[in-house]
Amino acid sequence: MLLLVLVLVITWPRVARASVVSTSASGSDDQVCDPIADYYLGMEDYPEAIRRHRIVIHRDPDNALAHYHLGFAYGILGDHREELSEYQRAISLGLDDWQLFLNLGLLYLENGQLADATQVLQLATLLGPTHAETHFNLALAYERRGMPEQAEQQVLLSLQIDPNQPDAHNTLGAIYAEEGQYGRAGQEWHELVAANPDYEPARANLNILGRVERGELKGTTLSGFTAEP
Repeated sequence: MLLLVLVLVITWPRVARASVVSTSASGSDDQVCDPIADYYLGMEDYPEAIRRHRIVIHRDPDNALAHYHLGFAYGILGDHREELSEYQRAISLGLDDWQLFLNLGLLYLENGQLADATQVLQLATLLGPTHAETHFNLALAYERRGMPEQAEQQVLLSLQIDPNQPDAHNTLGAIYAEEGQYGRAGQEWHELVAANPDYEPARANLNILGRVERGELKGTTLSGFTAEP
């Protein structure tokens, strides 16, 4: 079997997580945060956002939305232990916002806790079924667990919601290649490059696929993916 080393380049910075901009949680009308604290969160002044959300929580320890927003700010600044603690506290207080579960799932995914990430991202898709990012990130969890069929299904759902996602199209091509469907992978990457000429991950994958087709890459097994930010 040909050895195919695919380059799957996913935009994966912490700041690409679900944004927190509202002072009330979707689906939770009784959950309201402090608008001034959230103003600093929206302005990306995270130290001040943390300080003000801690004041809110000191005043109202059971404010689940404030705990979530505090965790989000901690995560942006790289304090993932506090981030996880605040997310878990928000969930224990009954907050069921899809963005909370999406961000928690991304945290687990980054930490390599793939089973936990899958479970939490499944909840995110149930709570936010019309949001493309929930399905896309669940697909990444499935792909990393070696479950390409489930990954393919979730990427297709994500693209059905929002077709203009270069990373999702690139991921779909990589999943096709992982399944041995090199023709479909090549078609996906060719169409992606045609629509986005400067998208380098797809060009890299096409280059590797071309070398395979010319017999320049030979081996016995199909490799995994290389994820880069």
